[in-house]
Amino acid sequence: MDETQPLLPPSEAVLAAQHEHDSDPSIVAFDPKGDDENPLDWPVAYKWGIVGLLAFVAFTVTFTCISVVPVASHIVADLSGRPSKSASVLLVTIWELGEAAGPLLIAPLSEIYGRYPVFNAANLLFIVGVALAALSQSTGLLIFARFLTGMAVASNVLNPAIVGDIFPTESRGSAMSLMMLAPLIGGAVGPAIAGAIAQSTGWRQIMWMSIILATVCEVCFLTLFRETYQVAILRRRAARLREERQDETLKTAFDGKGGKGAESVIWTAIARPARVFSSSFVLQILSLYGAVIFSFFYVMSTTLPEILQNEYHMPPALIGSSFLSFSVGSMIGVIVCNTAIDRISTHLQHHGAHADGTPQPENRLPLVILGAFALPLTVTLYGWAASAHWPVSVLILSVALMGFAVTLAIVPVTAYVVDAFGLYAASALTAVLIARCLMSTVLPLATAPLTARLGYGFGFMVLAAVCLVIAPIPVVVMRYGRRWRQASEYTKDGGVAK
Repeated sequence: MDETQPLLPPSEAVLAAQHEHDSDPSIVAFDPKGDDENPLDWPVAYKWGIVGLLAFVAFTVTFTCISVVPVASHIVADLSGRPSKSASVLLVTIWELGEAAGPLLIAPLSEIYGRYPVFNAANLLFIVGVALAALSQSTGLLIFARFLTGMAVASNVLNPAIVGDIFPTESRGSAMSLMMLAPLIGGAVGPAIAGAIAQSTGWRQIMWMSIILATVCEVCFLTLFRETYQVAILRRRAARLREERQDETLKTAFDGKGGKGAESVIWTAIARPARVFSSSFVLQILSLYGAVIFSFFYVMSTTLPEILQNEYHMPPALIGSSFLSFSVGSMIGVIVCNTAIDRISTHLQHHGAHADGTPQPENRLPLVILGAFALPLTVTLYGWAASAHWPVSVLILSVALMGFAVTLAIVPVTAYVVDAFGLYAASALTAVLIARCLMSTVLPLATAPLTARLGYGFGFMVLAAVCLVIAPIPVVVMRYGRRWRQASEYTKDGGVAK
């Protein structure tokens, strides 16, 4: 297999496969007049049922991840006998380090074996990780269990890719935005419930609640979810037809012609995220941008409990409830994205500077620009509200505004990557996620000494300056991304004129 070429054809591969089928009857493809096995032809109600199931999984993942945030210092003190700021922050952020490792296998394997088996295997490992966390008797073991659980999260990589499998380009923005409402609810409910439970029955009950939710998710996935990846579906159809017709010439347009074994194909697929990342300058700068922007969720998550406890003397239950403000702001951002992404994209498709009637991924980015320039203002407000001991309502408002800005700056980027990379969406999203997860692990650890030295006001002004430096990235991508994407084998055929 040629390592310099894509393992699978570019984003229009399914249509190309149909054209090849028309000229070569040995090529197995979907019926262009309608095909029950083609995810794009499934009933709309079932498609939205899948979105609902994916949202349930995302809710469970976010609930499990965020529920320990307001009580992290209490958990560390309970297990080790003494408080530790660095251990408390690591207990929260190590999850993201696990999420940086997991997609290296999850994404490419889903493009070899399909979404269904990979998602189910990841769900089972997730349950094991949460159970290990619930039974942990030391801080080190609990941190390792959190890393393992984060590594088993498949929804971040596969949820957007599955939406790309079952919805046409012009409908993906709404599906992705609505799917994100559930994790936002999880991010709001998790800390509130955790704070109340920690004060009454102890933090381990939070873990057992997460296990119950994860088990229900897996049962639903096993029984209700169908394979959505067109390549895997066609390959299984070809294998079935070869057996039924005793015709070994039947194949799909995606089958390699190099004669390499399955092991070679798998390792090539595992290496593909690095090749996709290295080949695309647009993906590299968007990964950097997304990493910095998203990490402010964890910066807020690790500093807000400390601020509310030390500066405002709030109990754990109220501290947990304060996270509702971030989720409310994020929900408003999702509603704005859900309402506007597809409309803006369609308008620019027909009336923009490069209007040619062809959908362009760059048309997804106007809201990103708004969020990118709003975030530095909200970060500055958050820091000075804490430093100057302004009323707690101002601090909570700044958290809500931060959630709104982060959502506007992140959600359309996911839609952009799915549109630009097509069949390679899972591998491309892996690059974005790895950068995001690494930054979300490191930046919160750096925030504590920064604010200790400069105070909350000036410390967060430094972080706001970092946001301001990267804010022009979506502007540049919207202007030049159409041209830059042609340098990559994985995006140059994505509907863009060469």
